[in-house]
Amino acid sequence: MVKLVESGGGSVQAGGSLLLSCEFSGFIEDTYYLGWFRQAPGKKREGLVTMYRATGNPTYADSVKGRFSIARDSDQKTLYLHLKSLKVEDTAMYYCAAARSYPIDVLDESYYAYWGQGTQVTVSS
Repeated sequence: MVKLVESGGGSVQAGGSLLLSCEFSGFIEDTYYLGWFRQAPGKKREGLVTMYRATGNPTYADSVKGRFSIARDSDQKTLYLHLKSLKVEDTAMYYCAAARSYPIDVLDESYYAYWGQGTQVTVSS
């Protein structure tokens, strides 16, 4: 069992930045991929970026490539998402997640078994 807790969301003006954190507890060795997703009101949950836990190799969605970046602590117990050049359309609930298997599509939420409760990001114009 793995528990994930996100933090760092908030309200920011367009063009601003935020740093989201996700703290892991439990048997993280049971997971293979760690990722960040978001869901805006009325929309499907969207995969933003995932990281292969063994190597740290990331995969970014085209929609955030160059603006968002993923990182983790050396102890692998905290995952970060740095959001830059934020746009109004980035407003959403942001979630971190962990996969217990090897996803065919690493950005597909259906492969992720463990989820945090989410942290809200609101971008105003």
